[in-house]
Amino acid sequence: MPSDGGEVIAEGSRETGGLLRRHGWKLLLLFAGVLLPMWAFMELADEVHEAEAIPFDEPILLFAQAAAHDGFDRVFLFFSEIGYAKGVVPVDIGLVLVLLALRRWRDGLFAALATGGSALLNLGTKQLFARDRPSLWDSIAPEPTYSFPSGHAMGSMTLALVLVLLAWPTRARWWVIAAMAVFVPMVGLSRVYLGVHYPSDILAGWAAASIWVIGVYLLLYHPPRLGRFGRAGSTRP
Repeated sequence: MPSDGGEVIAEGSRETGGLLRRHGWKLLLLFAGVLLPMWAFMELADEVHEAEAIPFDEPILLFAQAAAHDGFDRVFLFFSEIGYAKGVVPVDIGLVLVLLALRRWRDGLFAALATGGSALLNLGTKQLFARDRPSLWDSIAPEPTYSFPSGHAMGSMTLALVLVLLAWPTRARWWVIAAMAVFVPMVGLSRVYLGVHYPSDILAGWAAASIWVIGVYLLLYHPPRLGRFGRAGSTRP
């Protein structure tokens, strides 16, 4: 019996080790790209739902207001403009069209579902939470819609993740990562600097984008398999 138990443990260890070697990166992507952002989003959403003040929101907004001057105005207005309707949206559409023209059907479907679904998710979530915009000062670029989560933050992060995931198998991935590492934070900062979003709106937008894009990516590129006996008559490993 002890030897049988030892064999079972050894076999289990080998199987577990093999699974981790083959699929460990997927588990890491699932944890970092979905589970952690989901926890962060739920924590922020709960505070917004309860209409409770988030401790870091107002101090960061006031700091941004104190740092304002004409030079910063021009920089952050630029990033705010290209962070959605005048930049992200046209690039989203162009990316999908280019991928389809190249007959990269799955990549095109991924880009379309990720970007289009993210936009719809943002619109629905804004209506659900109906959080008013900050009103600490009169913004030079006021917005009429609800605040949570930020559409600019969500749209820019969605585009960034789509580009990084598509570029990952190529040598261009590091250039894409470097560009997006500047673009996404600057878009988020621009919305806080202009006083049209709370910092928590930005964090929630980033988290929601990550959950959606990584979820779509795993579904399209790494769908779950039923296993050896998952289908009647199937013996495929």
